[in-house]
Amino acid sequence: MPCLYITTNVNFDGVNTDPFYSEVTKAVASIVGRPQNLVMVVLKGSVEIVFGGNKEAAAYAEIVSMGGITKQVKRELIATVGSILHTHFSIHPTRFIFKVFDINSLPLPSKL
Repeated sequence: MPCLYITTNVNFDGVNTDPFYSEVTKAVASIVGRPQNLVMVVLKGSVEIVFGGNKEAAAYAEIVSMGGITKQVKRELIATVGSILHTHFSIHPTRFIFKVFDINSLPLPSKL
């Protein structure tokens, strides 16, 4: 069950975000190989973000998944989500940071 969490300084007042949610959910499901009904997307706007010394449109995102993350999947997620953010909210891909985290890659807890 992947969860994509996006924080941005873009103001969404009066913006229909439904097309974004639909497109990004389909993309994540397809890339990670999970059904769409198991993908969670959280989008938080109007957050104070300074990137590169200015407040132009920028975003920080992270995805947490239980498996399904390889180097190729990671690259594809970064490129695709970056492109979707640019298309819907004019956030340039160079002003977007994406953390990809697979909880299955964590070491198993010690039995001590």
